[in-house]
Amino acid sequence: MLPAAQIPLQAPTRRQDRRLRSLSLRDLAAGVVAAPLLVIAPGTAQAQDLSRPVDVAPIEGAPPAPPAAAPGAESEPVAFEADNVQYAQDSEKVTASGNVVLRRRDEKGNQQSVRSDTVTWDRESGKILATGNVRMVDQDGNQLYTESVELTDELRTGMMENLLLVMREGGRLAAINGERIANGDVILNQAAYTGCDVTDDDGCPKKPTWRIVAKQVIYSDAQKQVNFKDARIELFGLVQLPLVGMTISTDGHSVSGFLVPDIKSSPSNGFELAQSYFWKIAENRDLTATLSAFTESAPMAGGQYRALIDNGAYQITGYATASSKIPIFGGENGGVDGQKAFRGYIFANGRFQLDENWSVNASIRRATDRTFLRRYDISRDDRLRSLIEVERIDQDSYLSIAGYSTQTMQSDRAQGQLPFALPVIDYRRRYDDPLLGGKFETQLNTLAITRADGQDTQRAFAMGQWSLRRLTGMGQEVTLTGLVRGDVYHSDENEDTLTSLYRGTEGWQGRGVATAAVDVKWPLVGQFLGGTQVLTPRVQLVASPRLKNLDIPNEDSRAIDLDTGNLFAINRFPGYDRIEDGVRFTYGFDWSFERPRWRIKTTLGQSVRLSNRATVLPDGTGLANKTSDIVGRTEIRYRDFINFVHRYRVDKDSLAVRRNEFDAVIGNTRSYIEVGYTKLNRDISADIEDLQDREEVRAAGRIAFARYWSLFGSAVVNMTDRREDPNNGSDGFQPLRTRLGAAYEDDCLEIAVTWRRDYVALGDVRRGDSFQLRFSLKNMGAF
Repeated sequence: MLPAAQIPLQAPTRRQDRRLRSLSLRDLAAGVVAAPLLVIAPGTAQAQDLSRPVDVAPIEGAPPAPPAAAPGAESEPVAFEADNVQYAQDSEKVTASGNVVLRRRDEKGNQQSVRSDTVTWDRESGKILATGNVRMVDQDGNQLYTESVELTDELRTGMMENLLLVMREGGRLAAINGERIANGDVILNQAAYTGCDVTDDDGCPKKPTWRIVAKQVIYSDAQKQVNFKDARIELFGLVQLPLVGMTISTDGHSVSGFLVPDIKSSPSNGFELAQSYFWKIAENRDLTATLSAFTESAPMAGGQYRALIDNGAYQITGYATASSKIPIFGGENGGVDGQKAFRGYIFANGRFQLDENWSVNASIRRATDRTFLRRYDISRDDRLRSLIEVERIDQDSYLSIAGYSTQTMQSDRAQGQLPFALPVIDYRRRYDDPLLGGKFETQLNTLAITRADGQDTQRAFAMGQWSLRRLTGMGQEVTLTGLVRGDVYHSDENEDTLTSLYRGTEGWQGRGVATAAVDVKWPLVGQFLGGTQVLTPRVQLVASPRLKNLDIPNEDSRAIDLDTGNLFAINRFPGYDRIEDGVRFTYGFDWSFERPRWRIKTTLGQSVRLSNRATVLPDGTGLANKTSDIVGRTEIRYRDFINFVHRYRVDKDSLAVRRNEFDAVIGNTRSYIEVGYTKLNRDISADIEDLQDREEVRAAGRIAFARYWSLFGSAVVNMTDRREDPNNGSDGFQPLRTRLGAAYEDDCLEIAVTWRRDYVALGDVRRGDSFQLRFSLKNMGAF
């Protein structure tokens, strides 16, 4: 406290470490929210011009904050400085004037600061009045600007005039006046709020894209929330729409409330209006409930529950409705055309870290039928996979125990042919080679696959691998590899597998594998065209004895195709069920070139098998003959403006292009064009359904203009004809999906209108035009 006897009526010099009663800046800045500024109704005072410049730099000249009061003390100490301090003994008033700066610590040790032209303390009434350019900074970095603020005896805010709140997040809130009522809530009158910048790039004031104007704003200190009453939203200073209610949080956390509705139209469901409500159950749990209404279908309910717990996180998403289903593929979609039935989808997943090494992953995805997800535009996945996996990982070992099942969304696949896998166990351990300095790795693996209407397979194997990498005196990198493996298989109902190449022989089968490989790379570095180039010739020799591959069921090694990714692999089959045997010699090179702004990489190679005997590799994969096809990949980048990738496979005899893929991106993040093309001309047997020929063109782009506006679009076209795939219905040019739209996006508002046309119908998923309106207010709470 200020001792009256020692302070003169005029104090022209600064005196530090003065003592006043506790000053609660958190209460002074009670209306603070993590939101932006507002311009309020016409005729308000200049202080409500929220685009007015304010000083947000740290308050200078403040004394160090004193320590918090000891337990049981009557008040918190406040350190202050002022140009002048006056004490009137007859009126018991203390007045500090001239750049007054106060600083204190609250009971939690957080610093708070106040600056004003004048601070007057009436010791008899206990009131403190700060006037003239008042600026308060709380422990969270939020700042309050006002012309005057009155404090009660408990030093909580009383009346405030022409106040402006500038959030640490960059937002602002303004009001003509405010006061604290008996229950501790703060009421602000004629308030305005926005999530937008109020200055342009040059620092000049500008009107925000949107603002919310309210007759009254109520701040609850207990709930740390601000509620707007009798509010309306104004867009571009022209359009005003009423808001039923709006709530924002002062501490930056989420709050419960209604979200911006989604508006769509589709040929399957007609016009759609989806309204969501977000419920913040706790700091670590929330629920979003959605009700979608359609003009040509029954309403649909949806929800998402999310939770973060001590050792992990999980979420559950679900949809439910009753609508008509059209049978597809032998009636597996269920129901009769026009007959309503329950339809829905559930997706739940989570990950839990049990300790430093052990973790559990789980996921379930199931739909009532094959067209539900596409009809309601939830997902276009062609299969839904559910799994559970327990993992243990440390520095030198890995263990996985898993199980999974798959639900097909494809119209031409029988669900009974899809596998259910349990258990799937994989254990690996790595050891140092004490003799030569290489690495040993051991692996144990087992798999059991069950089908309702198909082949069942069980597998187990044990493997050991040794590898050694050395650099020679001339710079060659030499890698030696040795591998041994023993397999045991059991299968039944093999005739149910339609592709004979995948069946294997029914009953128990065994296989022993031994592989040796040597791989040599020789990087050659030099200068070229003002940059640096690296040419790396590479050769590899791999040898394995002849194996009885066709006696083994093939469950995980079906999609074989030679490319630069597996050109130098020891086993070019994916998975474990097929192993490339014999002796082969592979050669090729990598070349890279870099100079400022440019980067070019290319790979080219081919493989030669040293025997003429038949192989398990099917024709059309590029590996069936003694000499393989030629494969390559080239990537060209110019800054972040051009990125071009070309992948290809050329027939070794005719030089026909069997695989031709390229993806090109030109532009920046605002304006760009993407083009992709894939042509698989493998001339493969029609009996192998996994590897049929395809031709497809993809394009997407965005053009930005007028700073905030853009046009965007995309298209996917199936160019496969019946000569390439007799089972494909395309005539050589079949658009699958096209999309066009326009968008406006600035620092706080996003509006987009999208038109999409789907050309393929499936069951109750109709072809036709869809429209969607997206409206998003950035940095805004729920309403």
